[in-house]
Amino acid sequence: MTTVAVLSLKGGVGKTTAVLGLAGAGWARDLRVLVVDLDPQANATAALDVPFHAYTTGDVLADARPGIASAALQPSGWGPRIHVLPSEEALAHRNRPEGDGSATRLRSALQGVVSSYDLILVDCPPSLDELTRNALAAADTALIVTEPGFFALQGADRALLAIEAARGALNLRLTAAGILLNRVRANLTEHQFREAELRAAHPGLVFDAVVPERAAVQQAQGAGVPIQAWPSPGARDVVEAFDDVLETLLSR
Repeated sequence: MTTVAVLSLKGGVGKTTAVLGLAGAGWARDLRVLVVDLDPQANATAALDVPFHAYTTGDVLADARPGIASAALQPSGWGPRIHVLPSEEALAHRNRPEGDGSATRLRSALQGVVSSYDLILVDCPPSLDELTRNALAAADTALIVTEPGFFALQGADRALLAIEAARGALNLRLTAAGILLNRVRANLTEHQFREAELRAAHPGLVFDAVVPERAAVQQAQGAGVPIQAWPSPGARDVVEAFDDVLETLLSR
């Protein structure tokens, strides 16, 4: 069982796409996968085609009793092995400290629940506030998602510092899984330059596999299916990248 917090420092870099791509890679391997949607935008919840849900991650964090997350588990539209802790816009109110133990509420709520899964993916909001701190406190490892743009290096540096701070204050077992480059256009000189810059600054931390920008990603999300089930050559390029990343995460 591996719990992965997937984070970024800004919206629009494809963080939720990475969560869905990794969940799909687990789906293709017949793994039992739980997606915890901690992003108030609830994009992962929508893409996973979750039915009506009375309880959300906001309710889970408000209660925070050990194991209470089981009351909010929902099936996804992807099949019986993929479950979701759904999100909602109101979750944004919990993105600030709320007294002692505020950052460990998710960890408590997931006690006894995570053992039922092979892979747990926590989709963080695009910030380093209290919801992301909860994810880092509950995770075994943290995956940083960025795109090869001007702010990629700065954002990755800040995320790595946040992971280090969470390790010292909240979760001694937490590791940095690495940095995943998403929406890469291999033919763009700017993308080539930013990728080389990032790899030079963080040798060994940037995944060899990069996720190319393909229209198939949005098409699969719009259809409510894993990218692994979308029949196009562009989808196959993305699938190979996520399969390589998942293999690395599981092996660690």
